[in-house]
Formats: sequence, structure tokens, C-alpha cells
Amino acid sequence: MIDLRALREDPERLRASQRARGADEAVVGRLLDLDERRRSALSSFERLRAEQKSFGKSVSRAQGDERAALLARAKELAQQVKEAEADADRLGEELTAVLRLVPNLVEEGAPAGGEEDFVVLEHVGEPPRFDFEPKDHLELGEGLGAIDMERGAKVAGARFYYLTGVGARLQYALLNLAMEQAVAAGFVPMYPPVLVKPEAMEGTGFLGAHAAEVYRLEEDDLYLVGTSEVPLAAYHMNEIIDALPRRYVAWSSCFRREAGSYGKDTRGIIRVHQFDKVEMFSYCDPADAHAEHLRLLEWEKEMLAKVELPYRVIDVAAGDLGTSAARKYDCEAWVPTQGTYREVTSTSNCTEFQARRLAVRHRDEDGKNQPVATLNGTLATTRWMVAILENHQRADGSVHVPEALRKFLGQDVLEPIKR
Repeated sequence: MIDLRALREDPERLRASQRARGADEAVVGRLLDLDERRRSALSSFERLRAEQKSFGKSVSRAQGDERAALLARAKELAQQVKEAEADADRLGEELTAVLRLVPNLVEEGAPAGGEEDFVVLEHVGEPPRFDFEPKDHLELGEGLGAIDMERGAKVAGARFYYLTGVGARLQYALLNLAMEQAVAAGFVPMYPPVLVKPEAMEGTGFLGAHAAEVYRLEEDDLYLVGTSEVPLAAYHMNEIIDALPRRYVAWSSCFRREAGSYGKDTRGIIRVHQFDKVEMFSYCDPADAHAEHLRLLEWEKEMLAKVELPYRVIDVAAGDLGTSAARKYDCEAWVPTQGTYREVTSTSNCTEFQARRLAVRHRDEDGKNQPVATLNGTLATTRWMVAILENHQRADGSVHVPEALRKFLGQDVLEPIKR
């Protein structure tokens, strides 16, 4: 949720942010109008209530006909106070409802435009050159006895899968490596719930434009999370944090309906309904948020280097940021059989947006309660196996194991199974 005081002081900043996102600028005028009317209604309520209190003293001193007249006026004032309070409450609720639909203010410097308007910041590593026709990750995975899409669909439906044998072990190795790195960097490891209440899902901004992607258990009024960002952001909901930064890292299963993505990436495990992920999350002073964002990106790059993947870093355009993010950097790994880079990590600076909605605060230098900034970043997911298998494949269908993963897997090469 954006800061109303900042909006009053500089409404053009929100207008510019909305333009960069390709969103409606008219919401700025609507917010300012509602804010002014609500403050006017509050002022009227407070004036009438003060008059009511003062009038009550006059009633207590009056007698006879004068007292009867004053009592009638007191009754009239009581009704006016009640109506003024109701008007202020109604406008406040309307203002809050509109505020919750407004996305975060885009950070200065983020590219304007939509999904295709990202800016490439750097390329790291060289895509492999094969002297044979490379196989895609599913063909490799099936040959290794690592991925079983057919039985996944049989048991759970399309876009579900089994990781079997070395496939399951490779995922465990990858996510254990990510957890090991994060803990060494000072993150507190977490195993969070994957079912959350509506206030947690809404507070992180996932029930607006992204609501169609979320699985809901209507009978229990709970939501399955699409990322552990949600339970981590809500961990300190309605609390005052006594020391910053607070950094957590969570390993969880994630669930996404992938609404609107039919026909896209239907082969293999690139775009699926369930996957595992290790997610970094940071609460920090808003003044430190930009620097913290760059730290998260560096930790992601460190992890990609460990699994020896060529990748590029992109600065995501404003129209593709999502509701909560003010700035987002993605790392995209090279996928040889597709001849392109595909997202494997994403780190977002959500500034104070989520913290305002979730009431997560800290005390500033003057001892006043202020919202914190929240940031998140992917450290590894199931999807990384796509790039690992394809980039490290050999002509015989075997796959080279990056050195950092070997201590978890106990082998240097993944060999095709004998049929």
C-alpha cells in the first residue's frame, strides 16, 4: 500500500509510476479526492463531537423550558455526530479499497513498458557449443530415469510430474546447496506453512492481478502459496521488529494454477503447478532497501556460478513488475534446445508496500513506529534442473554434475539408465 502522505506531497510521482506501468493515471485524482473528502468528514465529525461535549455542560445547568429546548438540540447533535462518523468511516473504507488496488511506486531508473521492454544488464558465462544434437531436459530426464511426466499426469493431471531416482536426488542436492549458502551468509533457515489466511495472501499483493494464479481452499478459507515470500512476509505481521535487517531463507513447495498460460511451455517441468523453491527474504530499513536489493542479486549470482550455468541479468520493465515490486531483477539461464534465456531467479524490492498492508514496523531514530521495507529473492527452484541438465549434457545422454553439487549427490556424472 502506498503512503498517503507522500501522495499528497507529490502526486506526480504516482502518475509517473502508473505511466511507466501502462496503468491508469486517473486513480491518482480519485485517491486525492477521496482523501480530501475523508479528511473533511473527519474534521466535521470532530467539530460536531466537540460541540456535543460543550453543549452537554449547558444542558446540565439549564432548567424548565430552556432545558427541554436544549435537550432537543442535544438529541439533534447526537444524530449529526453519528451521521458524520458514519460518513467518515464510509469514505475511509472506500479510500482503503482503492489504495489496495494501486500497485507499488516504481523505483526511479526502472525501465518503462511491458514484458518485452526489459533491459539486459550483463551476460555471465558462454553458452555451451555441442558437437552433437543436444537433447531437451525432458528427453534427458527420461533417459536418466529422473523425470516421469506421464505418471504425474495420470495421478494429478496436466503439468504435474514425478522426480524419480537421480531426479529427486538432484533437486535435493540443488536446494540443499542453496540452503547451505544462505545459512553461511547469515540467513535464518525456515520451514514455513504453505497454506495461509486471506490477510497474508492479500497483504503481500497476490489477490489482485495475480488472484487467478492462486489455489484457494474455499471450505477452509485458506490459500496455497505460490512462493514462500507470502508466509515469510506475514511472519512479522502486526509486529514491531526490534533490530534490522532480518534475513530469512525458506524451503517450501509452491503451487500455481498457471491461469492464462495454456499452450506455453507445456513440455517438461518449465511451467508446472507444483515445484520446490528456496527463497530469501529480508526486512530492512527503507533507507537501506536499494543496497539490500543488490545484495540479494549478488547471492543469486553466486549460486548460479556454483552450478556452472551461463546466464544474463535483466532489469524488469515497470509493466511486468507485479503489484508489490518497485524494482525487479531476473537472472535468466541459457536453455540450449530453446536457443534462449529463461528465468531461473527473481529478486524484488517491495519497499514499504507489503509492510504497510501487513503492519510490520520498526522504530526510527526518534522512536516513532515506521513501516519496514521487504525484499525477496529466489536462490534455487525445480526449474533450475532444466538448465542444469541441458547445459551439462554429453553426447551419450549422460550429464556432468557441477562440482558444488557432487558432495550432495555423491557422483560426478549422471548416467542413463539401462532399459
